[in-house]
Amino acid sequence: MQKLGAGLPASILERLRVRRDHAGEVPAVEHGGRHGMVVASYNVHKCVGTDGRFDPERIGRVIHEIGADVIALQEVDKRFGDRQGLLDLARLEREAGLTPVPVFGRAKSHGWHGNVVLFRRGAVRDVHQFTLPGLEPRGAIMTEIDLEAGGSLRVVAAHFGLLRHSRTLQARMILDIMNARDATPTVLMGDLNEWRLNDRSALSMFEAAFGPMPRAVPSFPSRLPLLALDRIIANRTDIVSPVIVHDTPLARIASDHLPIKAFVRLDGEDTGDGAQEGRAAA
Repeated sequence: MQKLGAGLPASILERLRVRRDHAGEVPAVEHGGRHGMVVASYNVHKCVGTDGRFDPERIGRVIHEIGADVIALQEVDKRFGDRQGLLDLARLEREAGLTPVPVFGRAKSHGWHGNVVLFRRGAVRDVHQFTLPGLEPRGAIMTEIDLEAGGSLRVVAAHFGLLRHSRTLQARMILDIMNARDATPTVLMGDLNEWRLNDRSALSMFEAAFGPMPRAVPSFPSRLPLLALDRIIANRTDIVSPVIVHDTPLARIASDHLPIKAFVRLDGEDTGDGAQEGRAAA
């Protein structure tokens, strides 16, 4: 019998070893500074887990685990028909303190093309909804949140398409939106469906507005993450820490994506140390 792991690439074997060594550990993002917050992105896969079970309550528990101050969710609505929302938003607000950014669309939907932004401790100042170009129905939400601690954060939440040409068009539209706005601290996050960072990657277009793309953090598939489909990037490198995955036993089964998160501090202090500690625990 062939030994398990024989012939597998070294990079995959290393990921298997890391997951074995840190199984069950909950990664943490350090809080610090009164203007700081945790931001996160999570594709909930229409609340269908890797076990094939539809379980919105399980997704809610993962969101509660993450402990984000601002979180962008993707695939929170049914894709067809009346696109009914799948989460218990009232329960999330009651138990996790997260309030949805209001959007306008179908009466039964939670979000816009499946995108929802939830936040705590602040007030929404502005919301815009965009239909992104491409063969598949995709969208983005841009909102500005006045933080209770002071300052404002602009959040762009998006879910890009599966086709490379569509992703290029969608990235260009996000850049056009960014160029039409002022220099408010901005975080772009979501499932961008792009794992490459070479010249053929749609993400390379973002360098003009966001600078060099940060290190890729694999988040898909959740049982053995190899591809960095989910991203958190900021228009100012001094406000956001390195991104980490929220890798827990529950998160590995609740969706086919793992959540990702980072620490944002608007006062411009160093954001690296806390996230580095959290990444070591991941």
